[in-house]
Order: sequence, then C-alpha cells, then structure tokens
Amino acid sequence: MRLPSLFAALALICLAALPARAFETLAEAAFVVDLNTGTVLMEKQADIPLPPASMSKLMTLNILFEALRDGRVTMDTRFTVSSRAKNMGGSTMFLNEQDRPTVDELIRGIVVLSGNDACVAVAEGLSGTEDAFARQMNERAKALGMTGSVFANASGWPNPNHRMSMRDLGLLATRLIVDFPEYYGFFGLDEFAWDNRAPQNRFNRNPLLKLGIGADGLKTGHTSEAGYGLVGSALQGKRRIVFVITGLDSEKQRAEEAERIVNWAFRQFVEKTVVEKNKRMAELPVWLGEVDRVGLLAADSVTMLIPALVQGNIPAVMKYRTPVEAPVIEGQVLGQLTIEVEGMPEATVELIADRDIARGGFMPRVRLAARILIGKLQNAL
Repeated sequence: MRLPSLFAALALICLAALPARAFETLAEAAFVVDLNTGTVLMEKQADIPLPPASMSKLMTLNILFEALRDGRVTMDTRFTVSSRAKNMGGSTMFLNEQDRPTVDELIRGIVVLSGNDACVAVAEGLSGTEDAFARQMNERAKALGMTGSVFANASGWPNPNHRMSMRDLGLLATRLIVDFPEYYGFFGLDEFAWDNRAPQNRFNRNPLLKLGIGADGLKTGHTSEAGYGLVGSALQGKRRIVFVITGLDSEKQRAEEAERIVNWAFRQFVEKTVVEKNKRMAELPVWLGEVDRVGLLAADSVTMLIPALVQGNIPAVMKYRTPVEAPVIEGQVLGQLTIEVEGMPEATVELIADRDIARGGFMPRVRLAARILIGKLQNAL
C-alpha cells in the first residue's frame, strides 16, 4: 500500500486586525529597529550611503572597544597627541601636543564632546596614521556586514569618500549595545569637562538623555552637507529600540523628531509571546502505526512585536504532510507554523511529534485494508 502525499495547510482562527499606523518622518533617511525581536519598525532610504558626520565616530569607538576587549590597550593606557590631532577643526576636546590622555578620557571626549581631535589621537594611537586607521575601519565594516559604508577618516570630517547607510548605523549601534555592555554606559553621560578647559562646552549633545523616556545613547552628528542626525537608543521596561535619523534642518527639529520616534515605537507596538513552547497545535493521522494519531507541538516559543491595535487571536497557517508514516520519533519535525500579522515580518516555528509511535503489526494493517475496501465500495455506490 502506498502512503498518500497530500500537502495540507490549515488557517487558524483569527480576528481582523488593523496594522500599526505608519510613521512619517521629516528625516531625509531613517531606520528604526526593535532590538529584542529584530523587527524593523520603519525604514526610509535606509540603504542609501549618505554623509554620516559625527555619527561615524561610532565605528572609531567600536574599534577602540575591540582593542580594549583584546587587551591591546586598557582604560589607563595613555595616547600621544599629534599636531594633526591638535589642529582638527569642528567639535573638539581641546587637546594639545603636551597632553597624554587616557583611553577612558578619549572615550568620554568622543562620546560627550564629539572631539575630532580625540578621534585622530585614537586612530594614530592604534594604527599609526589616520589613513591606516580608515583602512581598518573599512575592513571591519566589511567583516560586520555593513554593505553601505565606506570610511575616509576617524571623525566623520566631510569627505566625498566617507559615507554610511542608516541601516549600517543601526547595525553598528546594535553591536555596541549587545557586544560591549561594559562600555555602553559611556553613551549616557551628560557631561565631561576635559581638564576644565572649556566648561561651557562640556554637555552631551544628545537631546533625549534628560527627557525621562529611557534614552541612553548613542551619538549625534551635524555638518552642512549631512544636516542634523542622531543614532539613538532607548529602553522602556524590557524593550529596547535603536533608531537612526539624518538630514534634518536644525537641532530643534532633530530633538523633536527623535522624541516622536521613540514615543511612536513604544506606544504603537507591544511584545507578545504568541505561541508557547510545547503547545499542542493539532493532531495528524498516522499511517500503519501502533496508534493512529500523533500530536503536533510547537518546538519553541514565538515572541513577536505586535501592533497595539491587534487584539484577540493572531493569524497563522500550519503546513504539513498527512498522514504521517510510522515509525514516528518524539521531537520529529512534521510541519511548520507561520504567524502572519499585516505590516510585520512573519514568524515561523517547527511543529514536532509529541510521542514515539512504533510501526504497527498485523492488526493495524488489517484495519487499514478494511478502511480502504469500505471507501472503494462507497465510491462505487
């Protein structure tokens, strides 16, 4: 007797649901991702390489954090300051050639003061020259999967060969949060006055840090070419988002747009476990087994980000071949469950057998033959 090969798909009961309200940003380009689930909440020209300004300093910090992790430097390691570093324009830490700042001080100078001089000091201290450091930045970007980035310097100083996509900046911010938690606290510092040289310029430019909305990083950026931008992150409860915006017209517009994005991301979506691990989802008939039914269990829990307007059951589809041929092994993959919410990435989980079922002996074959015979007789009539 031949086992039928019928591919079945059953839709689970669901309620009609409204998708999340799309966010319309004033930014030239933007990217927003929920870190817990990896769900991209919004993207606008996210893959176009654009001038990143000082937001690209995150790559300089990433390479410095890697050096700390590898033991090549410590927080107390002192770097020299070249005339090139000292003479950098734009945002500065006010270093001079006599200074020997520590790694700790340089991190603060880059994060809080956005010091171009500090970036050059780090680049020369790690790679000998800024050009060599830029080559290392490009190598690391490629290794990290940052396909829309190319670096010409350590600071984000305007250069036609210095570009980053918003998606790459989001990827980089995620790496700094996830892979370097011991250093991430630097991004939430409100102020830093290097040697008290310019106390009026000691404050972090991130406009969200003091608003009480969970913002704790990462980096602002501005040039006349790039406009005003921000790579930000915020944590509310157990949820964390990362967002990137650029091309805004003013500090005020950047601050307002960043706050709007954070509020929207947390208020329009909720994280839910829509399927529990080992939940029984269905039963399938078993061909020539000791028993004629096997249960389908969810192999893992499925946690998704759901638009807040979605209520009740979640749309889903099960796919499997039926009947299942014995023998069956507990945990054997027999199908797949796909959960679909409009406007959100779908999620899938394997469906597995809930028990072992041995191949049946003589009587199961007799019963099967009888069922087939009865079926043929009924069709004949």
